[in-house]
Amino acid sequence: MANMSLKKNPMPSQEPDVRNKNFDEVALGYTEEMAIDEAKRCLNCKNPKCVNGCPVNVHIPEFIAKVAEGKFDEAFGVITSTNSLPAICGRVCPQENQCEGQCIRGIKGEPVGIGRLERFVADYHNAHGHQGGAPAVPEGNGHKVAVVGSGPAGLTCAGDLARKGYDVTVFEALHQVGGVLVYGIPEFRLPKAIVAKEVARLEHFGVKIMTDTVVGRTITVDELMDEMGFEAVFIGSGAGLPMFMNIPGVNYKGVLSANEFLTRINLMKAYLPDSDTPLIHPKKVAVVGGGNVAMDAARCAKRLGAEVYVVYRRGMEELPARREEVEHAEEEGIIFKTLCNPVEVLADENDDVKGIRCIRMELGEPDASGRRRPIEVPGSEFDVDVDCVIMALGTSPNPLIKSTTKGLEINKKGGIVVNEDGLTSRENVYAGGDAVTGAATVILAMGAGKTAAKAIDEALSKK
Repeated sequence: MANMSLKKNPMPSQEPDVRNKNFDEVALGYTEEMAIDEAKRCLNCKNPKCVNGCPVNVHIPEFIAKVAEGKFDEAFGVITSTNSLPAICGRVCPQENQCEGQCIRGIKGEPVGIGRLERFVADYHNAHGHQGGAPAVPEGNGHKVAVVGSGPAGLTCAGDLARKGYDVTVFEALHQVGGVLVYGIPEFRLPKAIVAKEVARLEHFGVKIMTDTVVGRTITVDELMDEMGFEAVFIGSGAGLPMFMNIPGVNYKGVLSANEFLTRINLMKAYLPDSDTPLIHPKKVAVVGGGNVAMDAARCAKRLGAEVYVVYRRGMEELPARREEVEHAEEEGIIFKTLCNPVEVLADENDDVKGIRCIRMELGEPDASGRRRPIEVPGSEFDVDVDCVIMALGTSPNPLIKSTTKGLEINKKGGIVVNEDGLTSRENVYAGGDAVTGAATVILAMGAGKTAAKAIDEALSKK
């Protein structure tokens, strides 16, 4: 029987004043009963717009119908026919702007909790395994493909090709697999054990992974093709080059990029007392920026025991972060200083940060981004006492691969130029994700990996 409730089943979560002191996952996931009840809210539309809203085209009504019947294993099979990383997508995709943003139920109420159901199905599978045994490994087709980077774009491309019988090797610069999924996204949003399980499933299909291998330094793209016999290369090396504001004081001790701060916390567990790379626990932190990375950095700093301010030059309505992340940050005690912009970082006689000078802003006419342009209010400067400033202003692609790969066309922002199939200016060299677009979302990177895998298959299967 259909569930015509206008509201989603709420997500069980840790209490705000408990979770802001630990790194355990915030959202606890649906029970079987909740998942079935939520699935029954789906109208199973004849023309499901939700599928078009998904960059990897998950067959959403089909998998939700299986959940409604309690056939969770079959639902997992439906999802993974197009999505290699469902437990990750269910947690970090901006569903509100994609599948759920297109859901018909959202017109007169809340959309179906598609992301929550995807997470449930993936977690159920991870807990129980395939009831009919592990899926069959495809027979090899004799073609070799190299994938540079083990983030969402690279893992998706590798998974899609491995399922078609390709001999795929992923080359990862860091010591741990997952790219931004492990260094950028905190444990309380995406547990590393979840990423490891998704990676293990790809390895089951034959994907080989080489860590501690910096393509462009340890080995070049040309060497992968000319000496190691890879017929195609996919570059999914992400965007790891942080941006800083051009204001006085950014070189003082205590000014960090969100990239460094999050990498040290997520990958190196720097918050633990016995860490090899301990982090000084700041008392008052200003996080500059308003995206998801800013929310992640602010919420991590809060868990280190700091009083945390998010300094953002537009208003609360204009924050680019997911609404859910902003709400979680507010619940956890993060203080938002909106319509403010830093003009100088202040330090003591030892060059240690002691404050940040901001100027108040007001919103003018919309700019090229479509958002109202922030304008400084003359004479409105004020100081905020902090001992740490974290810049969360976005990242751009690392220049290493472009500087060591002849003939690879790059745009003004450092992104690799590709056509609609992900093909670069080099024959049989493809690229996708943040290495092409600059910092974007996990699911868009996955969509790019999927597109490139399809193009690589079409090109190599003609040989």
